[in-house]
Amino acid sequence: MLTQDEVRHIAKLAKINLTDSDVARLAPQLSGILDYFAVLQEVDTEGVAETSQVTGLESVTRPDEIHMSEIEAELINCTPHQVEDHCVKIPKIM
Repeated sequence: MLTQDEVRHIAKLAKINLTDSDVARLAPQLSGILDYFAVLQEVDTEGVAETSQVTGLESVTRPDEIHMSEIEAELINCTPHQVEDHCVKIPKIM
């Protein structure tokens, strides 16, 4: 079983702030998850083909295509910012 110090270390690596009660509650839960991975390591997968998905579905996304807007000039003309090569230049925010 994971110690509370190990849980705190994992939380620190994940940049998660945990209270003492969180640590006490999560220690057995995380230990159970890791124990299950140990069980999965024992499964014989020799000869089993790798799969990335099992439903047979294919990507239904469309190709990313650029289309000029019919109101591009109107939009560019109404900006208070500088325009360069049909692009609006805005001030840095960082």
